[in-house]
Amino acid sequence: MARTEIRITGMGGQGVVLSGYIIGRACTIYADKHATMIQSFGPEARGSACSTTLAVSDTEVLYPYIQRPDVFVVMSGEGYEKYRDELKDDGILVYEKDLVRPRLKKGQPSFGVPSTRIAESLGRSLVQNIVMLGFFTAVTKLLPQDAMREAVKSSVPAGTEELNMAAFNRGLEYVDETAAALIPEEVRS
Repeated sequence: MARTEIRITGMGGQGVVLSGYIIGRACTIYADKHATMIQSFGPEARGSACSTTLAVSDTEVLYPYIQRPDVFVVMSGEGYEKYRDELKDDGILVYEKDLVRPRLKKGQPSFGVPSTRIAESLGRSLVQNIVMLGFFTAVTKLLPQDAMREAVKSSVPAGTEELNMAAFNRGLEYVDETAAALIPEEVRS
């Protein structure tokens, strides 16, 4: 893996920062990779725009800031509008398809998942970010599924592991059920 730049955006309360933390943890603890993370959010805790960026690499990350993300994970329309022009022309867009209406560039790989609806079907809308992480893992193939699973288990509050693993697995399964034919050949393993 060369350096891969990732931006995750949404609204405060959607688990944007935790999502970045889990990806970083999967890289550094469970997948023998390197990662740095930078987060930013509005003055309000919930409901304001929130973003986190990661630089992921096989070698030490010497510069933590991203230029143009290779992967853009979007959980809100506001976040999409704010950062959409940063995504590389051939970058991968992963989005919450009930909340985001992307304007796609021709040939740009994009994948939508109803992560909030899936989380609600599990009885807890707060795990929509974990559904999104499962989907992200299946679509991008940037990290091994086992590394992401371990990172989720070790990062969520004690007592919620079973629910969060169910959410993660539903995100993985969504690709298998509905989107596998849409994944570009170069992304498939």
